[in-house]
Amino acid sequence: MKSSLDDRIARATELTKTYPSTASLLNFYRELALFQKQVSDDVRSRGETDVRTLACHFPQLIELVRSRGPEPLVALGQTLAEGEAGEELLTAHWEGGGAIDPAARFFARVLLQPYAEYLASRGDVRVDGTPSICPFCNAGPVVAVLRGEGEGGKRSLLCSMCATEWLYRRVVCPSCGEENKDRLPIYIADELDYMRVDACDSCQTYLKSVDLTKNGRAVPVVDEIATVALNIWAEEHGYSKLEPNLLGM
Repeated sequence: MKSSLDDRIARATELTKTYPSTASLLNFYRELALFQKQVSDDVRSRGETDVRTLACHFPQLIELVRSRGPEPLVALGQTLAEGEAGEELLTAHWEGGGAIDPAARFFARVLLQPYAEYLASRGDVRVDGTPSICPFCNAGPVVAVLRGEGEGGKRSLLCSMCATEWLYRRVVCPSCGEENKDRLPIYIADELDYMRVDACDSCQTYLKSVDLTKNGRAVPVVDEIATVALNIWAEEHGYSKLEPNLLGM
């Protein structure tokens, strides 16, 4: 079941005590999620579908970043509040038009995620086969989710943009399609037994997975951010993340 923004906010607050080393990241994410909840409520109340109207929220987002975020984002934020720069960024990112600077992508994603989730909730998402990108908005998966089923289990991928979740085969790389299990190493840290790194030696990418059979309280998108230690392990071993999360990690 898809987590709500209220679930994510509550989980971020809870995990600051569980993982004090990542408390600053979780606190920043929590503030962003609170802001996204306001955007979501506004979009839903107006039934808004024009992505350009999200630009009106840039001033509040820029103020949030100024008070809570890293300095490099603050300078960029100022330019997005001027003229049509914000509208152009939102349109370009939503339509997938070319590469976007990671800092600019951060601002776009904060505003686009609640908008995309609203659109996905209104649509009929059909999945034929097991696509490696979101069947609704074509964005990449930010995390995988493992659930029990009978004597085995099933894996889903969670969209980095609209939070759509779709079934995906357990032993296959969502980046390159590698199926040889000997080329798909898994890393699990003792202290984080419900989280794991699913890596691929063919394309050198990785995706983190949340095992809900081991921790039913986990909220995948939040626990993925909290367990940054796994990112460090993967990157030290030469793997690149398939899709960065909202904080660019």
